[in-house]
Amino acid sequence: MPEPELFLVFVEPLNRAGIPYMVTGSVASIVYGEPRLTHDVDLVVELDAARIDDFISLFPDGEFYCPPETVLRSEVRRETRGHFNLIHHASGFKADIYPVGCDPLHVWAMGRRRTAEVGGMGVWVAPPEYVILRKLQFYQEGGGDKHLRDIRSMLDMSASIIDRGELEARVSQLGLEAVWKGAAT
Repeated sequence: MPEPELFLVFVEPLNRAGIPYMVTGSVASIVYGEPRLTHDVDLVVELDAARIDDFISLFPDGEFYCPPETVLRSEVRRETRGHFNLIHHASGFKADIYPVGCDPLHVWAMGRRRTAEVGGMGVWVAPPEYVILRKLQFYQEGGGDKHLRDIRSMLDMSASIIDRGELEARVSQLGLEAVWKGAAT
């Protein structure tokens, strides 16, 4: 896992401001599976136009790169696939930010997020089923084998907390059966 202070540099301001979020991607797969090197953190964030100024103020220019307000407004307006980056200047560590928008999978997962303690701080983490589903999608879109390794590790190490029925129903809804079959073996 990345050094806790690198990862938490993005999470702590969100916690302080009460902006709902969840950690996903490789960092979440590390929480549920095996440790591995990662160079960024993926965060799904409940962010609407009314909170953009507040959000920007959490990541001051001297410490972070944050895109211009117009970019954030454009990405927040997207119904799905909205995305922007934050970069911590001192470390070069990056956060990929995905606004919840109207993405039904984001909405579903935000209602099922869990807390984990990292570096002495409570952190909201996406449910393992969501992490697996997104990794299946990224793999299907041409992502690397690391996604399959992450999935297998999660299935092995967190089997007792993964709702296989819910996961397989969502796999079917998203048309990911073939990829799932390959990942689950």
